[in-house]
Amino acid sequence: MLNKKKLYSIALVSIALVLMLINITDAAPFAYITNSGSNNVSVIDTATNNITAIISASTLNNPYGVAVTLGGSNAYVTNLDGNTVSVINTTNDTVITTMPVGNGPFGATVTPNETKVYVTNSDVTLFL
Repeated sequence: MLNKKKLYSIALVSIALVLMLINITDAAPFAYITNSGSNNVSVIDTATNNITAIISASTLNNPYGVAVTLGGSNAYVTNLDGNTVSVINTTNDTVITTMPVGNGPFGATVTPNETKVYVTNSDVTLFL
């Protein structure tokens, strides 16, 4: 039987995954794909399926989740091992800032009016 803490954790992860999938469509015609093992982000032209850029920065530390603003001007990348979120300017595909957000950020979503970014943090002790 699952206890309340584990059920709550499963619900948060499920919500975060749905929100991440919704945000993938916001970057059209480009997809921003995290490469956690390489500590970079690939930019893919969805019309041709070609990689148009690879974004590298010292602040990308096990990049995991991506959320893109509805207007497509910024992509927010969660850095699972860095406990931060990096903001990518999608016009020139560069990291413009990185901010601390808590332990183990893995999911993010941007509000429709682009005024807030919500980040889901994981606490590995919840999954034990």
